[in-house]
Amino acid sequence: MVARIAARAARTAQSRRAAIPPDRSGPAAPSASAAVRTGSVRLHLAMDLPYPADIPHVCERIQHDVAERVTQLTGLDVGEVTLTVRRLVTATDASRGRVR
Repeated sequence: MVARIAARAARTAQSRRAAIPPDRSGPAAPSASAAVRTGSVRLHLAMDLPYPADIPHVCERIQHDVAERVTQLTGLDVGEVTLTVRRLVTATDASRGRVR
């Protein structure tokens, strides 16, 4: 359940911080995993991000937003949020949808 909350929070943060609209035609939805220990959780996120952008800054803001939201909704202390960038998305990629 914590991973689902984190994935939803990551999608919201991705839309807000990375200017990627939360629709089905753009990048793949973020994924999340969670390792819960007594009263705390470690999260791992994987998502697409826009290019060009200040990737380190965007990642930092997304990590902060997700940690804050997960804490609000679960009451767990978020000890760590790691983020893997799966793919960099250009404006052209986003407008035509995901291509494999």
